[in-house]
Amino acid sequence: MKWFSLALAMAGSTEAYLRFGCGTLTVERLDPIVEPGKVPSSHVHQIVGGNAFNASMDPAKGDIAEKATCTTCQFTEDLSNYWTAVMYFRARNGSYKRVPQYPNALLGDLKGGMTVYYLQQDFNSNKQKVTSFKPGFRMTVGSPSVTKNTHPGLRYTCLQNVMTRGSETYDFPTKPCPAGIMAIHHFPACWDGKNLDSPNHQDHMYNTVKGGFIAAGACPSSHPVRMPQVALETMWDTTQFNDKSLWPADGSQPFVWSYDDSKGSGTHADYLFGWKGDALQRTMDSAPLLSNGLKTQSVADQNRCSLKATVKEDIDGCKCQVSNQGHGLDLEIVC
Repeated sequence: MKWFSLALAMAGSTEAYLRFGCGTLTVERLDPIVEPGKVPSSHVHQIVGGNAFNASMDPAKGDIAEKATCTTCQFTEDLSNYWTAVMYFRARNGSYKRVPQYPNALLGDLKGGMTVYYLQQDFNSNKQKVTSFKPGFRMTVGSPSVTKNTHPGLRYTCLQNVMTRGSETYDFPTKPCPAGIMAIHHFPACWDGKNLDSPNHQDHMYNTVKGGFIAAGACPSSHPVRMPQVALETMWDTTQFNDKSLWPADGSQPFVWSYDDSKGSGTHADYLFGWKGDALQRTMDSAPLLSNGLKTQSVADQNRCSLKATVKEDIDGCKCQVSNQGHGLDLEIVC
């Protein structure tokens, strides 16, 4: 889908979606869904949303919408948290550098972060009943252990400019991208109607998402409750690394996720619900979605919301050195 057709859809009369920016809240090794209470978690994440985010996020200790005092998201009633892994550039000389993020089209001077979407069905349709998530709800999509990505909602776009859409790939682009790389995460939208979480953080949901903001398929009887279709777009500014003389000598693409995935197949994202009161349900019930009085804030106020890092470490880059650790030559990452 090209940007002009997307723009036309977004200007449609029904506007059956929310699209908004959430700036960076913190970048660190915390993961309260997959590794609750572990400080640090196994890899670095970039987190957006409400400032109640912490290492545990125990639902038994209350609704995060009542605990947060600010949010990096445009809608002040959205104190949810959204997070993904962090992208790094791995140079030919073995050094690593964190890839910066930049705001998506039409989001102003937002500090990093990502674009968040909530859809009822697609950009033009809002005729089905959609049930809001409940306090304590959480889910993930994708997994860092995946080595072959076949999920239609987990894709990449090699950006020719900030407006580029379409030509999505399952893995990292293999050539320099003139405007960076967009990572796309679509969450499932069919709920079992009972569980706010599950042991693997996925089984309480069922995926009928087809990707590309195409209307998802019908929910099965095992997961009959249609919930909002949540999607994330993260714009990674890889342009400063487009000099191929810095890329690996074999010509392979140089980007890796923070869990050391150089293919991109293990891309994943986490969602922890935190909308205030019935704000999201009211919005899902309205037509158009944006007509139901959601409160917004300025980009400057979004950027002012931040969270002091819990884990004190260098997350911006590191270099490789080879050391003998008793089992031959092992590659040791020193940051």
